[in-house]
Amino acid sequence: MEFALNCRVDWLLVLMTPTLPGWERAPRALPILKSVTGDSAMPFRIGLQEQATLGWYLLKWLLLGTALGLVVGSACALFLWSLEIVTTTRLQQPVLLYFLPLSGAAIAGLYMAIGKAVEGGNNLIVEEIHEPGGGVPLRMAPLILICTVITHLFGGSAGREGTAVQMGGSLASGLARLFPWLPRQDVRLLLMAGVAAGFGGVFGTPVAGAIFAMEVLIIGRMDSAALVPCLIAAIVSDQVCLAWGIGHTQYHIASVLGSSSPNLHLAPLSLSMLGKVALAGLLFGLTSLLFAELTHGLGNLFKTGIRNAIVRPVLGGLAVIGLVWMTGTRDYLGLGVSSPDPGAVTIVNCFQSGGANTWSWLLKLIFTAVTLGSGFKGGEVTPLFFIGAALGNTLAMLLGAPVDLFAALGFLAVFAGATNTPLACTLMGIELFGSEYTAYFATACTLAYLFSGHSGIYLSQRIGTPKHGGELLDQPENLREARKLRPTPFSGPQTTVEISRKEQ
Repeated sequence: MEFALNCRVDWLLVLMTPTLPGWERAPRALPILKSVTGDSAMPFRIGLQEQATLGWYLLKWLLLGTALGLVVGSACALFLWSLEIVTTTRLQQPVLLYFLPLSGAAIAGLYMAIGKAVEGGNNLIVEEIHEPGGGVPLRMAPLILICTVITHLFGGSAGREGTAVQMGGSLASGLARLFPWLPRQDVRLLLMAGVAAGFGGVFGTPVAGAIFAMEVLIIGRMDSAALVPCLIAAIVSDQVCLAWGIGHTQYHIASVLGSSSPNLHLAPLSLSMLGKVALAGLLFGLTSLLFAELTHGLGNLFKTGIRNAIVRPVLGGLAVIGLVWMTGTRDYLGLGVSSPDPGAVTIVNCFQSGGANTWSWLLKLIFTAVTLGSGFKGGEVTPLFFIGAALGNTLAMLLGAPVDLFAALGFLAVFAGATNTPLACTLMGIELFGSEYTAYFATACTLAYLFSGHSGIYLSQRIGTPKHGGELLDQPENLREARKLRPTPFSGPQTTVEISRKEQ
């Protein structure tokens, strides 16, 4: 039902031509209004049919998003609880590290037996969202959960975001199968909501989770149609996770605001501090590039050099043990969020002066690249938090900046550069650390995103708008193609034609 209120506006026209007497103004102003509206009347239209459609849309996604959030939030709670148990066990039983190669063989064997269809991991989720097809197998959720827990129990350096995203996408695809009449676009939105629910639940940042699911798919473009489903699913997942009694690590940055600044809600901007933040953001972006390239490069070396999939993680596990012997520390195993040893290098300790060594960030980067590149399972994001916070700690000491602030900037910006999601990471900073340093968060995340180039940990991420605003040579469709186009130490750059010939 649609109606229009046609109202004469002679009184408005009178006000529009104040230089003439009132009874003369309306005729003079009428042609002006006609040229704008096409009529002497100004119709006010209210589409009740559109509002009814939007109401149904909201109700539909309240039901679907809530159901999805309940399931994914519970899965995240189980996952986080399991990680806490196995991390405590590993710290109490150091001998478990020496079984890491054997656990790697078990993980590879499981995937060879029942997981070949889900080996793509996060990239499979991204590709399915881009082009919905056969769906994501439901067995991805339990398989990635079990194998990630095994990786952490025996000391592999990995994270949790990848596991949460894969569980969310898998469970969302399973929910979609219960409603075969859902249109293709709704299935796509449901998968995105699953990613948001997994991210929001595992990190306790639902708003960042919703934006992450929208931003991570295509560089430079976001699908606003997914905002409602993603936000509902992420908020519900986070609250369900909390309802199960699962908490999240608290990080703190010292405030510069107080009773002396009652009229300020953001930290005062200093040009010198902004310059330091900009320089740090550039370095964080290069670190993101290094992490992505080392992880992908080692993964390719393991796959091309070792045909047997079971042998790869065995050698990777032996390499991690060798790194522990070489460095003389176990600080870079597992998540690295916290430790019962107050002198250990952890994410929490990186927010304090002396909480990290000069090269702690690089060592964690190497441990993680070897772990994931050789075939162990888990996410990249928590190690990226560690790498960024440790590098931020080091840069703060070199630049004479606040350690806690720069640890937080690194925590966010290295993640932003590696995933090409500066908006989500800026919002994550607000959710984790408060809004006081929003301008610094945005600066560091944006510059890290820019200087990480067209690289990232998700090779199926498409390039919608190049970061420099122009056009890319040969127009690669996604980061996988963009990576292949870059020159190697042993050959020059390739063209998309050459790449397509090799793949045929």
